[in-house]
Amino acid sequence: MSPYLRHLRSKIGHDLLLLPSVAAVIRDLEGRVLLQEKSSGEGWSLPAGGIEPGESPAEAIRREVGEEVGILVEPQQILGVFGGSGFRYVYPNGDTVEYTVILYHCTPIGTSAAPVDPETRSLRYFGMAEMPKLALPYPSSILFP
Repeated sequence: MSPYLRHLRSKIGHDLLLLPSVAAVIRDLEGRVLLQEKSSGEGWSLPAGGIEPGESPAEAIRREVGEEVGILVEPQQILGVFGGSGFRYVYPNGDTVEYTVILYHCTPIGTSAAPVDPETRSLRYFGMAEMPKLALPYPSSILFP
């Protein structure tokens, strides 16, 4: 959790926070989508995270993907903006959030020198037929055009 979110949580506890966020669709040459398995047991998700104060969405997606999956990316296109009750999530510790997510198609341009974030248990590319249920309901028509 970022220092900014820690500060907010110290004021409001587990109450609902509306969070501006970004997520990345990174495809391999076969069109499969890269997913991140969370170490906390929360299942599979797109590489994603919150936008920090003073940070642009494009800067946030570069930072988050680099930290979480160790890949340097260049955001190419906004695939959609999602939010509302379907993007509300309660973490195992009781923290409640509702994300407004800018979903980017990203192209890998290298690897990060930093170690992959301990929040990541594993990384894997999935095709549409084998796609696990994601923590947030992104439309498969956008993930697999």
